[in-house]
Amino acid sequence: MFNIRTGLGFDVHRLVEGRELWLCGLRIDHPLGLLGHSDADVAIHALCDALLGAAALRDIGYHFPDTDQSYKGVDSKMLLAETVGLLSGKGWKIGNVDITICAEAPRINPHIEKMQGILSSIMDIEADCVSIKATTTEKLGYTGRREGISAFATALIYR
Repeated sequence: MFNIRTGLGFDVHRLVEGRELWLCGLRIDHPLGLLGHSDADVAIHALCDALLGAAALRDIGYHFPDTDQSYKGVDSKMLLAETVGLLSGKGWKIGNVDITICAEAPRINPHIEKMQGILSSIMDIEADCVSIKATTTEKLGYTGRREGISAFATALIYR
């Protein structure tokens, strides 16, 4: 029997001075970075939650808690690789993923192809199975005030 599932992930992190900005595994030149226990890659965190949720494997905080010092400053690409391993261990394969990054700045569009390459390589899927989009909140809320960046992700898995 063919089993198909979908998952949804969401994450948000505050923008602060003195941190690097990482989105979809790519360091982006920007005066502010995201605050978090790891590198705070909000897009990868949302993606991990979408994948874990689709497989009913709880969430990123369960597997990689911010109370565990071994994850302090960790590269979120490693968290994604471990998430993919958890799914693979249960027999799941990734069909496609779709990520939306909500930010007033920086501009995401110039980085999308490189981001797709990074994520597709980690998940061992074709780059055209990784959709990355960006939007603003029309200057409304914490995103509009440039206080934070959020991301939504959906994932389709099958076995």
